Amino acid sequence: MIEIDRLSPPDSIAYLDRVAASDSGRTYKRQMLGMLDLHPGQTVLDIGCGPGTDLADLAAGVTQTGSVIGVDHSPVMAERARVRLAGQPIVDIRIGDAHSLPIDDHSVDRARTDRVLQHVADPSQVLAEFRRVARPGARIVMAEPDWDTLLIDHDDLAMNRGLNRFIVTEVVRNATIGRSLARLSAQAGLIVRSVVTTAPVFRDFEMADQLLGLRRNIVRAVEAGYLDGDAERWIEEMGAMPFLAGVMVFLVVAEAPE
Repeated sequence: MIEIDRLSPPDSIAYLDRVAASDSGRTYKRQMLGMLDLHPGQTVLDIGCGPGTDLADLAAGVTQTGSVIGVDHSPVMAERARVRLAGQPIVDIRIGDAHSLPIDDHSVDRARTDRVLQHVADPSQVLAEFRRVARPGARIVMAEPDWDTLLIDHDDLAMNRGLNRFIVTEVVRNATIGRSLARLSAQAGLIVRSVVTTAPVFRDFEMADQLLGLRRNIVRAVEAGYLDGDAERWIEEMGAMPFLAGVMVFLVVAEAPE
């Protein structure tokens, strides 16, 4: 039986910090930073900046001659970001909705959004907002998972498929947004410059459980009828054998028309 204290949702700030500190997190965030192609003097926007995890790297890229704007809907996240970036005078943290950014028209050179569009009510509206605030030729870099690609190595493939059906249907609002980013960007009038994928691989079960919520989602999937009671035994077996899991993340670069 899975212990009750393992089923509670993680603290949001601690979870985001844990992802950023993981090997896979550092890898794809470095990719995103390179894709942004930051230059001194630019204005760069982080849509859904959370506790400010990536703002210092953005500030370093545009130097003291540029500016960084972080927007998050959560006052708690915004306040944590302000505390963390207190020594960065070029960083401005704003509370706001990604669907209606508190940003002037045509004022941004670069933007990023990292695992945010999977949760918003209307990803297309967020992309339309980027186009509104973008200067001609401005670039946005987006990273989003596709949860239907979650793979767990085990002979019982039906358990993996049942878990994926639960996550895609019940847990994540836009669970397959990764595969849709290029299409949605084009429909928003943006020019898609590149689409690449990265697939973080987890070989440590406890780390995968922390970042993917395996135990918690297995219990919820059983309660919702997507899996039978053997699923709890199945996931606990994972911790007692060589483990491997992975999920595909799409990285998309798009630009506003000149």
